[in-house]
Amino acid sequence: MGIDLPLVWAVIILFGVMMYVVMDGFDLGIGLLYPFFADRTDRDVMMNTVAPVWDGNETWLVLGGAGLLAAFPLAYAVVLSAFYLPLILMLLGLIFRGVAFEFRFKADDAHRHLWDKAFIGGSLAATFFQGVTLGGYIQGIEVVDRAYAGGAFDWLAPFPLFVGAGLVVTYALLGSTWLIVKTQGPLQARMIAIARPLTWILLAVIIAISVWTPLAREDIAQRWFTWPHLLWFAPVPILVALTAWQLLQRLRRAPDIAPFVLTLFLVFLGYSGLGISLWPNIVPPGITIWEAAAPPQSMGFTLVGALLIIPLILMYTAWGYYVFRGKVDETQGYH
Repeated sequence: MGIDLPLVWAVIILFGVMMYVVMDGFDLGIGLLYPFFADRTDRDVMMNTVAPVWDGNETWLVLGGAGLLAAFPLAYAVVLSAFYLPLILMLLGLIFRGVAFEFRFKADDAHRHLWDKAFIGGSLAATFFQGVTLGGYIQGIEVVDRAYAGGAFDWLAPFPLFVGAGLVVTYALLGSTWLIVKTQGPLQARMIAIARPLTWILLAVIIAISVWTPLAREDIAQRWFTWPHLLWFAPVPILVALTAWQLLQRLRRAPDIAPFVLTLFLVFLGYSGLGISLWPNIVPPGITIWEAAAPPQSMGFTLVGALLIIPLILMYTAWGYYVFRGKVDETQGYH
């Protein structure tokens, strides 16, 4: 019995995308929190918590995109055709944010506010349009004869826009809980105060999307509420409620790493709910991973490279976070 290469590659891509959300979500969240902190020292500390590692976090986005092209070229062509505009706007946001990281610390006092605005705007654009793309993907993509048959603005609809706003809340909560881990004193106290309402807002967003999705997609409703799929899906809302409750409890105690870990678990639960809803379709609602797969020779050849490079990415990522572990304060400079 041979290896199911489409399944292996689907797992790799799902892992890469999840790692991107985990690793880049909280540093995008820091940019989203910037407007609530006008003091330059606070902003310096916030940026310094991720300055040594932020660019490595985006490696996972590159891995996911390259893996999709190598293993599922049909899905790559359809998804990019459907979401060219939001993806371009997302990339522009990431570019502005990356430039702001480097230039903000070199700018004089008269121009630093411009780079602060670039950091805020880039973070907001990148996050929002990632969410819009996700919402449009869940909404479904019109395909005829294995090619995208929709319009350039099909993503410009209420559900994708709402998911975009929901992802802004998610990344802001990730950013605030990350800063609870990395900061101390008054700045940390303010992050705790911000994280509490964000938790309630995120919970409301999760409920709204959970109700909206089956109402908009009958096939997803059938999957959620029929046996045996119900057996797989039922634990997700229960775990979401328990995790959110535990997160709120932890935010009332002495701060530690627990709020950040619990927020990551909330993100993972949402991601798993998405997988349960769409699997095994890689282009919803009707193209499976096996229908979109590249020839076995191509998938096998690229798999060798992926299995070599993924452990290296994990190792240098872990090493980077280990080297720059601990609290950050105003006495520590960029890098």
